[in-house]
Amino acid sequence: MSKIVIDADDAAFSLKKVLVAHLQSKGIEVEDLDYNGIKPDATYPEVGYNLALKVQAEHLDRAILICGTGLGMAMIANKVEGVYAGVCHDVYSAERLRASNNAQVLCMGARVVGEELAKTIVDAWLKAEYQGGRSAPKVEIMRDLEKESFKK
Repeated sequence: MSKIVIDADDAAFSLKKVLVAHLQSKGIEVEDLDYNGIKPDATYPEVGYNLALKVQAEHLDRAILICGTGLGMAMIANKVEGVYAGVCHDVYSAERLRASNNAQVLCMGARVVGEELAKTIVDAWLKAEYQGGRSAPKVEIMRDLEKESFKK
């Protein structure tokens, strides 16, 4: 794993700091985009879109977005072609996000999960690798439908 890109809106600054420190303690390179540092009044759609564009442009395979619930971040990240994001508030979902769906972006809600659970979720997601298998045809269908949708 080369690096993990991370960002958060104002509802999740403190959890972002915790996760950056957690990842760095594991020897993982972390790039905090800190979009609110560039544009202090940025809202979650702008923060999430900025990160998703970076994932798309650099073909990154791991990124984390955090807001109050994770829902808005996932919605905006999924608006960028080729970027797949999902909200995970438990370990099993985090594993499946990567293993079954090959998603690059893990979204969480700082108002939904505590710091320790967030670390555990991130660890499970990082450990999981795309398995293909029975999920591979479904992932391909999803990508084909996405291409069709973006052509319109």
